[in-house]
Amino acid sequence: MNSPVTGAPSDVGTGHEARDRSANRGPSPVLPPASHSTQERIPTVVVEEHEDIARLVAGRIAQLIRSRAAQGRTAVLGLATGSTPIGVYRELIRMHREEGLSFANVVTFNLDEYYPMKPDNMHSYHRFMQENLFSSVDVPAHQVHIPRGDVPRELVDSECAAYEAAIRAAGGIDFQLLGVGKTGHIGFNEPGSGVDSRTRLVHLDAVTRRDAAADFFGEEFVPKEAVTMGVATILEAREIAIIATGEHKSAIVRRAVEGDINVEIAATFLQRHPATTFYLDSSAGADLTRIATPWLLDEVHWTPDLMLRAVVWLSLQTGRAILKLTQRDYAEHGMSSLVAQRGSPGAVNGEVFNALGAKIRGKSKLPTGKRTIVFSPHPDDDVISMGGILRKFVQNDNRMIVAYMTSGNIAVFDHDVRRYVDFLRRLAHERDVADGTVDRFATLVNDFLDSKQPGDVDIDEVADIKRIIRESEAVAGIEVMGLTRDDARFLNLPFYQTGKVKKDPIGPADVAIVRALLEEFQPEIIFVAGDLSDPHGTHRMCKEAIDRAVLELYGPRPSADSRSAEPHRRATDRVQETGAPQRPEVWLYRGAWQEWAVTDATWLVPMSQEELRLKIQAIFKHQSQKDSAPFPGQDDREFWQRVDARNKDTAALLDRLGLAEYFAMEAYVVE
Repeated sequence: MNSPVTGAPSDVGTGHEARDRSANRGPSPVLPPASHSTQERIPTVVVEEHEDIARLVAGRIAQLIRSRAAQGRTAVLGLATGSTPIGVYRELIRMHREEGLSFANVVTFNLDEYYPMKPDNMHSYHRFMQENLFSSVDVPAHQVHIPRGDVPRELVDSECAAYEAAIRAAGGIDFQLLGVGKTGHIGFNEPGSGVDSRTRLVHLDAVTRRDAAADFFGEEFVPKEAVTMGVATILEAREIAIIATGEHKSAIVRRAVEGDINVEIAATFLQRHPATTFYLDSSAGADLTRIATPWLLDEVHWTPDLMLRAVVWLSLQTGRAILKLTQRDYAEHGMSSLVAQRGSPGAVNGEVFNALGAKIRGKSKLPTGKRTIVFSPHPDDDVISMGGILRKFVQNDNRMIVAYMTSGNIAVFDHDVRRYVDFLRRLAHERDVADGTVDRFATLVNDFLDSKQPGDVDIDEVADIKRIIRESEAVAGIEVMGLTRDDARFLNLPFYQTGKVKKDPIGPADVAIVRALLEEFQPEIIFVAGDLSDPHGTHRMCKEAIDRAVLELYGPRPSADSRSAEPHRRATDRVQETGAPQRPEVWLYRGAWQEWAVTDATWLVPMSQEELRLKIQAIFKHQSQKDSAPFPGQDDREFWQRVDARNKDTAALLDRLGLAEYFAMEAYVVE
């Protein structure tokens, strides 16, 4: 098995130290090692999971804090907000509680704040930092600094100058934590920010505001301005860690790490910093040259998986079907060693062609008669992402239930609530329900909605209506697929029930609910959402709940390593002796935002024109998400339009590669 840190050497040190920028501080501490290819202009560490990043970065911060404390000095941290650093903050909190890590000697400076924004506003970064870090550690309040978003406009410039002065008075920032936006912004240094920029008021880019729309319950409520540290301020930090996770960041990561410095992409300025490291999960690092096309850089070990990826890439680069690739094609694209290893272009072409063809699974090659649970994070992910295979599994007489893990109620517009309440009131009057219950209920709901402000948490009555709307739509959707309302389970996991976009961490109660369902149904196959780029992270959190429940119930996944073979045999013996449930196969689906690459997929499931039409009909049953969904991500199209294009594109890709032509296709990865 590969190390979780891709390409990181085992020795200590980065090979350079940042120059000391303050007379009262020693040399900059060095980072853990980060390898980079000749294409990478910023040292970059790629790990398998985003949780690994949190441990690495939090560990480095803890090392710095303890080192400074031992010397009787403060540690000055530059901190970021948003979803990216939350894992780091949770790990720091754990270290504070369990390992005694003290923040008494820590001084902090946050990157930015929206403008205008009061500190107690639910969207403010003051509140974010209190909820996600400061309230859970012992950092003194007077040592915390966050740009103010509540000063009069005529005082903003002087406030920004004072913020810069406070950083200098603290001796400069020792360690700066950054995320990166889709435009390549760091902090709120949007496209066009200069390398000499300092803390200032800026206008927010349209892409940035759209990214924040989910948190503000609509793009129209996102502030148009923000106060941010400048690029020059950031670059003066002695050490910088910049984090990115998810495939939606992979393109900008490659541009920032491998591209030229460009004023339109502020993250590229980090190439000038002597002690910056990029920390990526495998998805965010997928487009880096050393990962995407390593054969273009150096000699490689041609595994079957790498050969598959390389030949598909070559086919698309040359515009030739796989079986028509020539010796010259391989030679001109740095792949001669592959041909030499296999003996001829024809041998390589045939092996890859057959490997791709073996992935295709029509109805006759799919499981039959299996107990199957489809875990759907929201009440529409099942039909959006796997409607085609869902129908085929039903036709193959698999015993199925669909487990909707969250209510999805925050994704229902208030106007839909008003419409259903009006329906209830009209029905009550029409049928002479005269006790006034419906009228009182309708008045309560409408009065709340009349006074509701953007981002306000719904009262229970409104939240329940929204939940019931989503549940009824979910039932209608699976009925199109041939299932019944009895096949739907609504788990309503507690982590989701905050009424806000920000959710609680996955806890024991969430895991217990999932485990109970596994124990009751004893599935042989479970479908799990592997689409981790949803705008508010619910898919990732639902997968965590499932993974933890599976681990509790079935133990660690057996390893192919011979060292684990004997323990696995003993575990199997115990299962047979005690009648404990057998571990189910885990099939990962995607589709709401992205699809599995054909090279990554275990199975490719074709759909006919009629089957795709049926899938779209099931999606249409989710009327509250139709026309304009509250959380659409970065794609303006409706979910059914994305599905239609994506499933057809997957099939068309196989056609371009020279395989059989299908109308549409879904992709799945079996863990």
